[in-house]
Amino acid sequence: MVLALSTLPFLHLFNCYLISLAMEQNNSTELTEFILLGFADQHKSWYILFILFLLIYVTSLVGNIGMILLIKMDSCLHTPMYFFLQHLAFVDLCYTSAITPKMLQNFVGTEQSISFIGCMMQLLVYGAFATVDCYILASMAVDRYVAICIPLRYPTVMSQRVCIQLLFGSYLVGFLNGSVNTGFTFSLNFCKSNKINHFFCDEPPILALSCSNVDLNIMLLTVFVGFNLTLTVLVVIFSYIYILAAILKISSAAGRKKAFSTCTSHLTAVTIFYGTLSYMYLHHGTIGSQEQEKVASVFYGIVIPMLNPLIYSLRNQDVKEALKQIAKKCI
Repeated sequence: MVLALSTLPFLHLFNCYLISLAMEQNNSTELTEFILLGFADQHKSWYILFILFLLIYVTSLVGNIGMILLIKMDSCLHTPMYFFLQHLAFVDLCYTSAITPKMLQNFVGTEQSISFIGCMMQLLVYGAFATVDCYILASMAVDRYVAICIPLRYPTVMSQRVCIQLLFGSYLVGFLNGSVNTGFTFSLNFCKSNKINHFFCDEPPILALSCSNVDLNIMLLTVFVGFNLTLTVLVVIFSYIYILAAILKISSAAGRKKAFSTCTSHLTAVTIFYGTLSYMYLHHGTIGSQEQEKVASVFYGIVIPMLNPLIYSLRNQDVKEALKQIAKKCI
């Protein structure tokens, strides 16, 4: 988490410039706030949705904070794999906290508004940390590849220095991606409407409100999302191709099962994460798809951060053993 904060100064001046540029453009259009329509067609069952999402968010907070503390407290978990997992939990906390509290507030409030600067910051934080999530999952795939395919070189290849460099690069790319897309999005003129057909400030529904030419914005969104998804997915795929080949060479069934068991949690999280993210950003444009994207966004932005700590605690033997040891100490 310290590393995450330490990367921010590198982009502080750039972010300030983008925000000032967007605010200067906003002054010309006199737009002060946006209205988040959210789930407008579900107003009759708002209290059910509020309770459901509140429970999911609380579970996310408890699960991810618990995972961070567990890894910090148990020395047996001070390995590269859990180093990345600790930051994955931190990143999940950040991007779900960027959107869920405001959504919950809009369920019970009389107004569903969000300020112009608040919308900017929501998109920046969400976009940056969601991108970081992609690269951390890819780094975890590389870690599993090294651990299974070249175990004798594992301490050297996945040294503390290498892990920090991978993590630093993840945060750097994430905040660069978030800053560029946010800056270009909010430098547009908004004169069609201020009603965002979503429950948070995501880029596609914001672009739909602009009366400016958004071809450049759509191109940037496609390039950034396409590049980040393609690169990280390829890293994951090729890592697991080599992992599978190495596992199949193991003679004993018990050995193959043990080797594969170290990857199941990560593979499950990767499949859910990339599947939902790809659907969100590579399948949009029609009114019908906008409603489907809302559902996908709920799953990606709210449900997955809750699932990740559950996946890694229920399907990971090391985490379960660490939980037992902590429980014994408490008793």
